[in-house]
Amino acid sequence: MNRNLYAILFEKFSSHIDQPCLVTDERIWSYGDIDAEASRMAGVIRAGGVEPGDRIVVQVEKSAEAVALYLACLRTGAIFIPLNTAYTPAEVGYFLGDAEPALFVCTPQNLAHYEDGKGAYTPAMILTLDEVGGGTLMERAGEAHPVTDILQCSDDDLAAILYTSGTTGRSKGAMLSHGNLSSNALTLVDFWGFEEGDVLLHALPIFHVHGLFVALHCAMLNASPMLFLPKFDVGEVRAALPNATVMMGVPTFYTRLMDQKDFDRQECAHMRLFISGSAPLTAQAHEAFEARTGHRILERYGMTEAGMITSNPNDGERIAGTVGFALPGIEVRVHNEKGERVYDDVGTIQVRGPNIFKGYWRMPEKTAEEFTADGFFITGDLGTQAEDGRVAIVGRGKDLIISGGYNIYPKEIESVLDNVEGVVESAVIGTTHADFGEGVVAVIATRDGKPLDIEKLQATVGAELARFKHPRAWRFVEALPRNTMGKVQKNMLRERYDDAFTSPGDGGF
Repeated sequence: MNRNLYAILFEKFSSHIDQPCLVTDERIWSYGDIDAEASRMAGVIRAGGVEPGDRIVVQVEKSAEAVALYLACLRTGAIFIPLNTAYTPAEVGYFLGDAEPALFVCTPQNLAHYEDGKGAYTPAMILTLDEVGGGTLMERAGEAHPVTDILQCSDDDLAAILYTSGTTGRSKGAMLSHGNLSSNALTLVDFWGFEEGDVLLHALPIFHVHGLFVALHCAMLNASPMLFLPKFDVGEVRAALPNATVMMGVPTFYTRLMDQKDFDRQECAHMRLFISGSAPLTAQAHEAFEARTGHRILERYGMTEAGMITSNPNDGERIAGTVGFALPGIEVRVHNEKGERVYDDVGTIQVRGPNIFKGYWRMPEKTAEEFTADGFFITGDLGTQAEDGRVAIVGRGKDLIISGGYNIYPKEIESVLDNVEGVVESAVIGTTHADFGEGVVAVIATRDGKPLDIEKLQATVGAELARFKHPRAWRFVEALPRNTMGKVQKNMLRERYDDAFTSPGDGGF
C-alpha cells in the first residue's frame, strides 16, 4: 500500500473531485483543479531534475497555487520546506545553506538577491511562483507534462522539514515523515468530529504546522471546502463566519474578534467548532468568548516536532486553561527533575507516538539529547497531568517566546542588539500581552543605565530580523541580574517587567 500522504489525501477526496476545495477572492478551486495543478507542478519538478528525497525550499505568499506546490512535492517524493515570508534574505541564507535544496521558490521581490548568488549556498534552480514574466513556476507548469502518478512511499520517508526555533541561536530542521503527518491528520479528523457539510474557515499562514498540516489535512481528508483567506483580517473573518462551520486560529484571532463590540452569537450561529492553538489561550479569553458567542473554544497542544499531541474533547468537557488529553495512539507523561513520573505536579512533558518527528536535520547529537532511553521526546514544555490524564501547560523550561503563535528565540535578537553602539549587554524576554499571548521585551544594559535612541535600535533590528521578532517594549538598566554562576536571571526580568504591556513604566520606554 502506498503510504505517500498525498495518496491518502487523494483517496479521501477523489470521490468529491468536482466539489470546492479552496474558495478565494479570485476563484473557486475544486478538488480536481487543485489535483490537476499539483500534477502540472510535479511535471516541472521532475523535469528540473529534482529527485525523491531532494529538498525544495519555499518562501511565497499564501495562495491556492502555493498549496498545489506543496501537494506536488508530496506527489514526487521531494521534501517540502516552507519558510515564513517575513524572513529577510539574511535569515533565508541560513536555511538555504543548511538544507541545500535542489529548488528554491521565492517571492518576486527577492529573486534578484538570490540569483546574484549573494548567499552561502545557491540552489541549482531558483523560481518565483508567479508574478514575474519568463520562467515562473506557474508558466512552466502550463507547458509541463503532468505527473499523474503518486510516488510509492513508506511511512518513514520524509515529507517535510520545518525549521523550529530554539534558545541556542541556531534553528533546527525537524524532519517529518509521511507517516508522522498522516497518522496525526487521520486522528484529528476523527477526534474533532469532521462531518459531511463542514466548511473550514482558513485564515492561518501556511508556512507552519497549524495552517499547513493541521487545517489543510483535516479539510482534505473530509473533502471539505476551505474559505481560504490570505491572512487574518477581522472584517473578512466576520464576513466569512456565516458560511463556515469550523475555524482554527491562534488566541490572537479570538481576542481581536472579541474587541469588536458588536460581535455576537448571531454571527456564530452556523458554526460547529472553534479550535485554538499555537499559543496559550487565557482562561479569561476562553470564558469571555463563550459568554459572548455561546461557543466553548476547543484548545489543543502541539509543536513542530510532533504535530498535535493533546486536545480537549469534541464531545465532552473543555476546561479553560487546559489542553485536554493525549490524542489516541499518543502517550504523554510528565517527569520531574529526578526523572520520576508525577501527577498533579509540575514537570517536563514527554511524548511518544507515530506523530513524533524523525529527528533534527543533520543534527544527530542534538536529536539524541532530546529523546529518553525508552523513546519519549522531551518537549521542553512544563506542565501538569492529572490522574485522569488531562494536561495543563504552565510554562517552558527554556526561554522560548511564543508571540502571536510564532516561535521566537531571544539569542538571535540579542546578537543583533549587542552589536549596537552604546549597548553593553541585552536580554530579550517575553511577557504577558493581551493580544499576542506574549510580547517581546528588550532589556538593555547601558554604561549609565540611561535610555538609547529607540528609533535607531528599531531600525537596526528591522534591517536584520523579521517583523514578528521585533521588541515591542524597551527597558534600560545599569546591569542585568545574574546568579552565582554568572548566568543572566531572565526569570527575574520577566517578573520585574511583567506589566510591560499593561503599564507605561520607565517613562514610556
